[in-house]
Amino acid sequence: MSSSFATLPANRKSTPTPFTVAVPEEQLSDFRKLLELSKIGPKTYENELSDGRFGISRDWLVQAKEEWLKWDWRACEKHINSFPNFTQPVTENDDVFNIHFVALFSQKPDAIPLLCLHGWPGNFLEFYSILRILTARYTPETLPYHVIVPSLPGYAFSSPPPLTRDFQLQNIASIMNSLMIELGFGSGYAVQGGDIGSKISRVLAATFDTVKAVHINFCIMPEPEGIKDSDISEIEKQGLERSSTFKALGSSYALQHATKPSTIGLVLASNPIALLAWIGEKFLAWTDENPPMEEILSSVTLYWLTETFPRSIYPYRQLFTPGLIGAHENPEWYIKKPFGYSFFPKELAPIPQAWAKTTGTLEFYRQHESGGHFAAMEKPEILLADVEEFLQQVWK
Repeated sequence: MSSSFATLPANRKSTPTPFTVAVPEEQLSDFRKLLELSKIGPKTYENELSDGRFGISRDWLVQAKEEWLKWDWRACEKHINSFPNFTQPVTENDDVFNIHFVALFSQKPDAIPLLCLHGWPGNFLEFYSILRILTARYTPETLPYHVIVPSLPGYAFSSPPPLTRDFQLQNIASIMNSLMIELGFGSGYAVQGGDIGSKISRVLAATFDTVKAVHINFCIMPEPEGIKDSDISEIEKQGLERSSTFKALGSSYALQHATKPSTIGLVLASNPIALLAWIGEKFLAWTDENPPMEEILSSVTLYWLTETFPRSIYPYRQLFTPGLIGAHENPEWYIKKPFGYSFFPKELAPIPQAWAKTTGTLEFYRQHESGGHFAAMEKPEILLADVEEFLQQVWK
């Protein structure tokens, strides 16, 4: 890959610091020892089932541990460092946050700045397949976009939320907007988001004039009034059934994050096998096809080595109210900018076009026949094509 993808915009307000991931060997050695000594619980009726009905299966966890013990973090580091990584200090409410991000900077004068936002249990690695496609397809001189993929506060190599005050989506949005301004994109940029990133995208669009267009692939919400049965396609009706199943049987994790984040944070920070079970379950249950073990282990190891989990679940306190899963579409976050939405049927809560229309000026919609919650990882070509078509349609 040409190093010129790392050439910074000439009109930037400040200069970010190049960043290379290099976990100390002592930390890796401690991780391996703890992993080796970590116990897997006894067989039960529930964990002997392989259909995921009661959560992760014991057999999968045993296999995953065996592969994890042989797995090479240094190869993952090499993969992470194969794209330009940076850190940028950003001030928000008198606190300074050092924000990590991966970027492809274009040398094309009219390149569109594109901010890509992950969620939980994702991270910046979700977008690496898209970055790989772009660098294979374009040169720095022809790349149509400046692609900025940050680690949200509390995730991976970005600063955690402050210890002395509450911290919410509005604070994350302010930091992300300041990051884009510092990089020289104060005249306008587009946002793409999934999961928590989709909610941050909404806040950004509603709050900052710098945001010109928003594309999301996650739109969990309660049923709006006035929707007719004829407004919903057959594949969308199947999606609503999946949403109902998630609400009834799959949302307990979210209530734990929202109501007892201290407890679950301390529990999962104590043992890598516990963390693997908690996050691995989501990678298996929320995808259309099970991801390669390599993908799961990369993300879980990143979470472990950076102590991400307990510092990353704070948005759930704001997003999930007990008994009202999904009932958090704040009217103040109505998207009045050009708005695009991609529907993937194995998303954990696939929402119909007619519902999404009630949350913004929906100008682009694509309904796909496969794909799940981690769209950038599962269907990178499709998601990228959607975003490119959306921007071609709406970007002025």
